Amino acid sequence: MNRSETMWKGFFMSAETADWQNRTRLLTGDEGMDRLSRAHVLVIGLGGVGGIAAEMIARAGIGKMTIADGDVFEASNRNRQIGALLSTAGRSKTEVMAERLRDIHPELELETVNAHLKNETMTALLDQAPYDCVLDAIDSLSPKVQLLCHCVRKKIPVISCMGSGARLDPELVRCADISKTEHCTLARAVRHKLKKEGITGGIPVIFSPEDPVPGSVIGCNETEDGKSVMGTISYMPAIFGCHCAAAVIRTLLNGCDGTCRPDCV
Repeated sequence: MNRSETMWKGFFMSAETADWQNRTRLLTGDEGMDRLSRAHVLVIGLGGVGGIAAEMIARAGIGKMTIADGDVFEASNRNRQIGALLSTAGRSKTEVMAERLRDIHPELELETVNAHLKNETMTALLDQAPYDCVLDAIDSLSPKVQLLCHCVRKKIPVISCMGSGARLDPELVRCADISKTEHCTLARAVRHKLKKEGITGGIPVIFSPEDPVPGSVIGCNETEDGKSVMGTISYMPAIFGCHCAAAVIRTLLNGCDGTCRPDCV
């Protein structure tokens, strides 16, 4: 090993010991890290998508986060949700994820909301703080649309996740404006309800145009609230969640709409 390599090795060892965010800083620069450290993100929904998204956002060095979910972990969550373990069954998702996020990022200012959000409580939460970005990982149609409408009207940047269930191909997952989505029944239902509210676009969403795997849905379909069971595989919600986190971080770093490509970071 020559002198230069020794110096660089010493730099990384000492820097990583002092600053666990050193590798992120090399990518984003000091200005980027400063933007992330000053930002406040609201994540609503801590299931397969929202849980991994919240973790990726925390690992990126966000300064403040509010997480909201009214559910507890169940056995059926273990195939896909980052916080679902034998040891966490029956525990509040917000409580479990808060412990995990603080263990990753001790300096994180973290607030938890252990509640199912509806119209009035949704409005109150959005009025509670000047969020820099909201991540919608809600899996029920009505509160999802309510949140998106509130964010648009309050001019709060929002990233929304569409349906990750009943799909297998990770290469098809993408970020686009809600108006550009296709072959996603949840996105179609969201578009329909948003149109009634006078909203036809301007919301970045994560979706897949992959047709649902035949026979993977029990009950009606994903456009109904809580009336169907969809087949899921371990990696798909996590991939959706990583795309969501990337869109949030792009928005915070660049002030863009979240739909730009990763090479703009």
